[in-house]
Amino acid sequence: MIGFVGLGNMGAVLAGNLADAGHPLVTHDAAGPARSPSSALHVGDVAEAARRAEVLVLSLPDGTASEQVAREVLAVAERRVRCVVDTSTVGVGAARTIAELLAKGEVGYVDAPVSGGVAGARARTLTVMYAGADDACARVEPVLAGLSDRRHRVGDRPGMAQALKLANNFLSATTLAATSEAVAFGLAAGLDLATMLDVLNTSSGRSAATEDKFPRHVLTGRYAAGFTNSLMAKDVRLYLSEVAEQGGPSDLGRTAGAVWESFAAAEPGADFTRIFPFTEGA
Repeated sequence: MIGFVGLGNMGAVLAGNLADAGHPLVTHDAAGPARSPSSALHVGDVAEAARRAEVLVLSLPDGTASEQVAREVLAVAERRVRCVVDTSTVGVGAARTIAELLAKGEVGYVDAPVSGGVAGARARTLTVMYAGADDACARVEPVLAGLSDRRHRVGDRPGMAQALKLANNFLSATTLAATSEAVAFGLAAGLDLATMLDVLNTSSGRSAATEDKFPRHVLTGRYAAGFTNSLMAKDVRLYLSEVAEQGGPSDLGRTAGAVWESFAAAEPGADFTRIFPFTEGA
């Protein structure tokens, strides 16, 4: 039995993927069972999920939430859980803290953040980057396979996958913000958005922003990628915190972080692709 905690935009799809792959599933979400797969058993608290499941998958907003769930798991004397797979973006330090906490109760921890958005989760093209001890990773391999067809083990200790996820999201955030400014410039000069994207996508300015975010969400006016500006601002903040701890370069990072903090403060909870109209109107 697999447990799943956190049925938000991403978590609901990932839980559905596990159910569709034939895994018996028990779920919990503070908001209730509305997003739980129909074949899953939804339970009222983390403790009950820990009593029933051998592997517990988390899809939560931040490290504080993941650590709270870990503590709730350890508080269950009759728990069946032997390993936790954390698909949340929690940061390097938080992943290490949670791993050490769970180890006290002989529960393994696999750091497994994901990238590719809700659409990628539905298409099973989502990238699961994961890190952990050999025995923990081997134990949860069938679970990871149920989440997505794209999986990459990136290290042998928790926190390493978080480092890669934060680097990835920093690049995604910076590219999307930069593309928004470039497109705003082109439109002001009289260029057509569709024409700009056609040319950019056969030129050196091509990126995930020009190939995916702008055609799917900006050009269409949908703005429904399923990831909020508040979460992106949080991820860039985490990235900058980890860089500062290492003493690494952050000139571009600080600028990108300021842009995302400003956007999140102005329109909290907006889809992150709406950074284009925010930028255009600034």
